[in-house]
Amino acid sequence: MKYVYFFDEGATLPAGASMRNLLGGKGAGLAEMSAAGLPVPSGFTITTDACLRFYDAGGSFPEGLQEQVDSALAELEARTSKRFGSQENPLLVSVRSGARVSMPGMMDTILNLGLNDETVAGLAKLTQNERFAWDAYRRFIMMFGSVVLDIPKHEFEELIDEARKSSGAKNDAELDATTWQRLVERFKAIVCEHAGQPFPQDVREQLRCAIVAVFDSWNSKRAVDYRRFNRIPDDWGTAVTVMEMVFGNMGDDSGTGVAFTRNPNTGEHALFGEYLNNAQGEDVVAGIRTPEKISDLARRQPQVYAQFEQIAQRLERYYRDVQDLEFTIERGKLFMLQTRSAKRTAEAAVKIALDLVAEGVIDRRRAVGMVNAQALDQLFHARIDPHEKVGVVCKGLNASPGAAAGQVVFTAEDAVAWKERGLKTILVRTETTPDDVHGMIAAEGILTAKGGATSHAAVVARGMGKPCVAGCDALRIDGRTKHAGIAGKELKEGDWITIDGTTGNVALGALKLIRPPSRLPDWLATFLSWADELRRMQVWANADTPEDAARARELGAEGIGLCRTEHMFMQPERLPIVHQMIMAADPAARQTALAKLLPFQRDDFAGILKAMDGLPVTIRLLDPPLHEFLPSLEQLLVETTELRLTKGADSPEYRAKDAMLRRVQQLHEQNPMLGLRVCRLGIVFPEIYEMQVRAIFEAACELKSRGADPRPDVMIPGVGTKEEMQATRDAAKLVADAVFAERGVTLPYRIGTMVELPRACTVADELAGFAEFFSFGTNDLTQTTYGYSRDDAEASFIPVYLEKRILKEDPFQVLDRRGVGALMRQAVELGRGARNGIKIGICGEHGGEPSSVAFCDGLGLDYVSCSPYRVPIARLAAAQAAIGTLT
Repeated sequence: MKYVYFFDEGATLPAGASMRNLLGGKGAGLAEMSAAGLPVPSGFTITTDACLRFYDAGGSFPEGLQEQVDSALAELEARTSKRFGSQENPLLVSVRSGARVSMPGMMDTILNLGLNDETVAGLAKLTQNERFAWDAYRRFIMMFGSVVLDIPKHEFEELIDEARKSSGAKNDAELDATTWQRLVERFKAIVCEHAGQPFPQDVREQLRCAIVAVFDSWNSKRAVDYRRFNRIPDDWGTAVTVMEMVFGNMGDDSGTGVAFTRNPNTGEHALFGEYLNNAQGEDVVAGIRTPEKISDLARRQPQVYAQFEQIAQRLERYYRDVQDLEFTIERGKLFMLQTRSAKRTAEAAVKIALDLVAEGVIDRRRAVGMVNAQALDQLFHARIDPHEKVGVVCKGLNASPGAAAGQVVFTAEDAVAWKERGLKTILVRTETTPDDVHGMIAAEGILTAKGGATSHAAVVARGMGKPCVAGCDALRIDGRTKHAGIAGKELKEGDWITIDGTTGNVALGALKLIRPPSRLPDWLATFLSWADELRRMQVWANADTPEDAARARELGAEGIGLCRTEHMFMQPERLPIVHQMIMAADPAARQTALAKLLPFQRDDFAGILKAMDGLPVTIRLLDPPLHEFLPSLEQLLVETTELRLTKGADSPEYRAKDAMLRRVQQLHEQNPMLGLRVCRLGIVFPEIYEMQVRAIFEAACELKSRGADPRPDVMIPGVGTKEEMQATRDAAKLVADAVFAERGVTLPYRIGTMVELPRACTVADELAGFAEFFSFGTNDLTQTTYGYSRDDAEASFIPVYLEKRILKEDPFQVLDRRGVGALMRQAVELGRGARNGIKIGICGEHGGEPSSVAFCDGLGLDYVSCSPYRVPIARLAAAQAAIGTLT
């Protein structure tokens, strides 16, 4: 097998993805620049196949690799007229990583390889520059020591700081040859002390060790973490480029820099980057000296700048995308070291795509395909100012994006009270329940010690557009004393913290935030309109309030795919009535309490239907078990005990609390997720669903009588048998017909079900005999398919499963195509086979995750529904799925 390609050989491979897959992004870029005749140093690339076979062989070179490297090295010597290890004319090389996609800073690089005690003298004589030679040697020892031998870099840096202080030098460039020569000896002593052997003088051994180190860096912790976050497969591997060194530290006519063909932060069409004269590449990254702007190069070396500007424009036109360029100037001669597609902010990505279309470089279809849909999330949430120094004290799950700073409160009531005083808070809870919703509304963000990305806190926060960090294991909360421990630090009520729901990070203190725009910017609206022209699926939103519905509509939602009714019960003025309903001893008493709730529910539905006038609104009837609306069993046991001891067993307060305790004990279930909930609740207590359906259609009829166009759909949760579907459908239809008769108004509506049980998928043809639409509730469908309790799983074993690669993705965040997806496919085929034209969508949180949206498009679903702030993501992802750039 061929493992090694010279840059000009690589240019003979098919351009595009296949070349990048084999040579990595860096190797492919160097091959294409070489083919275009651009000034690129000589060198060769070791393929990603070699890396993968290296791992297959347990960390050994695959058969034939060493021979191919030796042969390529001999060819490189011939091309450069230099000799590897020669004292007279030494060949020095850089050894760099290069995965098929950019992973900036995640893997390792070694420069100046080939220097030893003999070649350094030859380099000094050849260049007539002793300072340069010894500076290059100390850099090589530092990089080799830290990358190959795992010696902490600060061990070397401390000696350099000491040398600068003793000589009065302001920076490294002012240290002379003698100082560097002395530091080289001290560096070699550090190597000997840590490695237990002298610094290697055999240059071929140096090269072999460096290649192994780059291969190893593919599985370094930082690289693995980066891949997890960016969903990059582990089986891609990295290529290795071995390139003749060119030196930016040979004097004032030399230098090095990194530049972008457009501003990666704003999208502005102008060269953007930094340059350091008399320096090597790592100096720019390490911040050892303050770099100059790339535009300063025009003043310092105008001819070189003009050549670089021309090359930058040429590369951008060739790739039809913004390029990230690395370059070195050696004694006035420009060398290109890298070109790759530039990382950019979401704002820059959209604006660049718009500009490239306006300039005639690309068409709208390509523009829609080149913006990362998930990245749009950045635009709708506050984020920490990138200039802030963030001291992370702990990390949880990035449950709802955005950043928030506020003072710590430990109860929902305190969050409300503090807000009324004009104070910003972060609600810190062990975990949230529906009882906490009013506090979540009042708080700037939510931090929980337990729970996952689909926990109550996460789902509600995403719907509200509030940041949430969930499952922060390092958090220990004492609600009674209103204190918490976090990573060895005490946190008390009123302390300031900043949470970042995009990364899961938590920091002490109030960090500066950048606020999102209050409306969809014109440039983004234009871009998303191009996506809308290309997509097939509709995009709806999950919204529980008129405000959420209006926000979703402004962001482009074409309907409401899930309106949860349980959150409406948790308002402080309603909760006592809900308690009366639950505590009722018979249906008549229950009806009395429900009659009090009816006006509230009618107003709720009227507000949402009005906000979505002319668009469908899918209202899910009550889903959770009743005990969730009552205090917890543990809390009631404590409270009744305290009341009995302080007030006495005959006191009215004790009797009321004791009655509630007995009711909670009656309702208590061993496994409430599979107990008296969803449609089962509506069948056992039919008056609850009757009230809700009546409220829906009274609100709709009232709006229609005023000239509005309400379009309600009723969704029965958790149906698993055709009998459940028929019973609940018939009951809902009876109420709707009764309301129409009372009001003298009719309007179109549908009754369907949320498909969230495996059995529902396998009998979808039977359900479709009565259901007029299906909406996949993939949060619970995932839970019931895997047999995982989602909150417990994400807080306990799922992180371990991901680390051990038992799971490649968290199935509650990225749709499981093989298992859950197969059930969905079966349901779609059976449902459409039984009812022609049945509308089918998805309303789980997967509806806003791009790869899951692509899967739904492949299934032929009619719509996806997601949190309001994820609507733009889903709009773009649906378009990319339709044109085949997202699969």
